[in-house]
Amino acid sequence: MGLTVGEVASLASVSVRTLHHYDDIGLLSPSERSEGGYRHYGDDDLATLQQVLFFRELGFGLGDIARIMHDPSFDRLEALRMQRRMLKDKSAQLGHMIEAVEAALDATEGGVTLDAKDMFEAFGDFDPKKHEKEAEDRWGGTPAYAESMRRTKRYTKEDWTQIKAEGEAVNAAMAALMDEGVPSDDPRALDLAEEHRLQIDKWFYPCSQEIHVGLGQMYVMDPRFAQNYEKVRVGLAQYMREAIEANAERAK
Repeated sequence: MGLTVGEVASLASVSVRTLHHYDDIGLLSPSERSEGGYRHYGDDDLATLQQVLFFRELGFGLGDIARIMHDPSFDRLEALRMQRRMLKDKSAQLGHMIEAVEAALDATEGGVTLDAKDMFEAFGDFDPKKHEKEAEDRWGGTPAYAESMRRTKRYTKEDWTQIKAEGEAVNAAMAALMDEGVPSDDPRALDLAEEHRLQIDKWFYPCSQEIHVGLGQMYVMDPRFAQNYEKVRVGLAQYMREAIEANAERAK
């Protein structure tokens, strides 16, 4: 017999009400019930709860967590590796915030006014250069990484401006389709997904349909990437992923 709902709540530092809610929405249903209908959680249930709590700590909504974990392609080991990377990034960002708070304290106690740049640099937007080490750790041994580094090191400011404009154009067009209620497997959405793939192929590295599908999954699972789409249109990350996968199927 597994653990009761009260025992799991105490173990995981969540409320019984939370566990009941997870059961009600199908996110975490206990694998056993007593003859009296009481919930009992086994080892697999606890592992699922751990995954849910990791995602929650990283800022994922319950709907996104359910979509990720119910996906047939969900891999717990890969999810744990991704969560480790993201938590390390979060830890580093918190470290920067702590340093900023300490600097503000020192300045305030000493009657000094901080420079505006120093005051707000800890709140800056995502900076790709700060994540070059992560990119190298994740993809450094791949031909795609080497090719991307070879190409991008010679790009000018004008090149980057064009890359940004092209990407924003695809995102805006995808968002417009969503606003019209166009399904993600509509030919128009697939054509935009193909345009997105060819942009990567053109500017960074040879992007096969398989690689593109992997990128689409990352756009949903990694909040740092999802945020870039969600700020254009809520739900765009998932819509983009679905269009990318449908486009890959069309190409077979």
